[in-house]
Amino acid sequence: MRRLEQRLADDPAGAFEDLVRVYQDRLFAFAFRLTGSRQDAEEVVQDALVRAYRALSGYGSERVRTLRIKPWLYRITLNVSRNRRRGRRLETVPLADNAGDLMVDASAMPPDRVHEGNEQRRELASLVAALPVRYRAAVILRHVNGLGYADAALALGQPVGTVKSNASRGLARLRRLLEKHTQEER
Repeated sequence: MRRLEQRLADDPAGAFEDLVRVYQDRLFAFAFRLTGSRQDAEEVVQDALVRAYRALSGYGSERVRTLRIKPWLYRITLNVSRNRRRGRRLETVPLADNAGDLMVDASAMPPDRVHEGNEQRRELASLVAALPVRYRAAVILRHVNGLGYADAALALGQPVGTVKSNASRGLARLRRLLEKHTQEER
């Protein structure tokens, strides 16, 4: 199978369906973690994919061949999310059970352990949602979605050092929030 970038360069309209199939779930999970709303995330991803299609249609084939699709799509999604947030204040809520890969496979554990693990994941997702956007985006791209620092930097439009710093500060803040949350439960 030829690289997606090559196929997009040769036939943007024909290969775009493959791009959507490969990235729509990842982009949705990212947008959902940023917005905290299933409906907003769906709209953000839809708008981001439309923008990506229009951009690809206007790019020359050589530019598309050299494009790093994954960080480019994350950046578009992040920008659409930011633009929507500027337009109106989005409500922040904890991530739901079916928001990507945050839940435990129920068949792998006893029911009480599954419930406990899911509760911990909800709490952690809520704490991630409480981070400032610059930290939240860096933490999600790097530690939840598994992008390398270079790709996360491309997606965020920031130097690698800034992404490393924001991810580190975000994790440190998460640790403090988690400690505080744990102490409050005692």
